[in-house]
Amino acid sequence: MFRSEPLYRPHELTVRTIYSDLKQRAGAAGDLLPGTPGTLVKRATAEGYEYWYRSYYPIPKRRAEVIVGRADDAAAYDSMRHRMNYAAWAAKQVAALSKLGFQSADKEVAAVLVELHNRRVFEAGLIVVGTLAYMSWLNEYGAIATAARTQDIDLARGKTLKLAATVPFLSSMMATQLPFHRKPGLPSHNPSTSVKLRGTDALHLDILAPGPMLGGIIEIPELDWHAQTIPFYDYLLEDAHSAAMLAGGHCIPIKLPNVRHMVWHKLYSSMQRKGDPAKAEKDLIQAATLAAILIEQDSVDLKESYCEAPQALREATVSRMPRIRSLLSQHPQALDAFDSLSGG
Repeated sequence: MFRSEPLYRPHELTVRTIYSDLKQRAGAAGDLLPGTPGTLVKRATAEGYEYWYRSYYPIPKRRAEVIVGRADDAAAYDSMRHRMNYAAWAAKQVAALSKLGFQSADKEVAAVLVELHNRRVFEAGLIVVGTLAYMSWLNEYGAIATAARTQDIDLARGKTLKLAATVPFLSSMMATQLPFHRKPGLPSHNPSTSVKLRGTDALHLDILAPGPMLGGIIEIPELDWHAQTIPFYDYLLEDAHSAAMLAGGHCIPIKLPNVRHMVWHKLYSSMQRKGDPAKAEKDLIQAATLAAILIEQDSVDLKESYCEAPQALREATVSRMPRIRSLLSQHPQALDAFDSLSGG
C-alpha cells in the first residue's frame, strides 16, 4: 500500500514554545486543581460563621464544592485564587494548542491523570504507555500527526513504585468522582487488573507490568492492585522520560517510555495482534511516525538502539519491513535508515 502523504509535519517554532512554557509551569505548579478552575463563593453557617468555598465541575454535569477557609483567612483565599488563576490560564493554553494540532485527551482522562499526579504516583515511577504515550511524544517533538482517539488509559509499572505509603488504586479512581467499576479478571477467578466506566465504548484503564508471558497476573502491593504482564515491558520501561499530557484543559506532568524503545516495542506489538488487524496497523503507523520524527527532527541514528533491542523485537522489525517501507515512502531519510538495519 503506497502512502501519498507524510506521516507528520512539524509545528512552527512559536507554537512549540507555547507548549514548552506550559509544560514548564505545570511542572512547577504542584498539586493541580481537578476539574474546571471554578469560582470562589462565600457561604454562612447557621451559627453565622462565613467560609469561602471553591465551586467547580470535577466532571461534566456534576458540580462540587470544597472548603477553602474562613472568610477572614486571607492566606487561604489568596492561595486558592492563585491556583485557580493558573488553572484558568492553563486551560486557555491547552485549548489554543489543541486547535493548532497538538494532541489532547478528554476530560475523563484528565480526571484520572490529575488524581494520580496529585498522589505522586507518576513521580514514584508509574509510566503512561499505549496511544496516550504516543500522543504525548508527538507533542514533545512538536509534530502534527493523526492519532487514533482512544478510550484506553494504559499505565505501566516497571520497578517498585517509590511511594511513602500505599496508594490504593481503586480508591484513587473513585476519588475522580467518575463511576468506575472493577472489571472482572479473565478467567473470572483471576484478580482484576482494570477498571472501566459503564458503556460499550466507555473509558477503561489497565495496569500493566513486565512479564515473560502475555496476560499473566502479578501483584502490585504499593497500589493494592494487580497488573497484567506484557513481554519485553522491562525493555520498554527502561530510562523513562519526564513529559506532560494535555487533557481536558490540564497540562499534567507524567512519565513516558523511552521513545526509541517504544519504536521497536510497537513493531513487536503489531506482530502479536493477529486477531486485531486494526490495532496492529495502528501500532505500525505509530512506530513508523516516531521513527521518522527521531531521524528527521533529532538526527537520531536508530541502528544502535535497534542492535541493542531484544532479538524478538528485531525479528518483528524485519518481518514488518515491507509495510514500514510503504509507510515511509514520503520520508526518504528514514527509509534509508531502516534499509540500513539489514546490515546490523
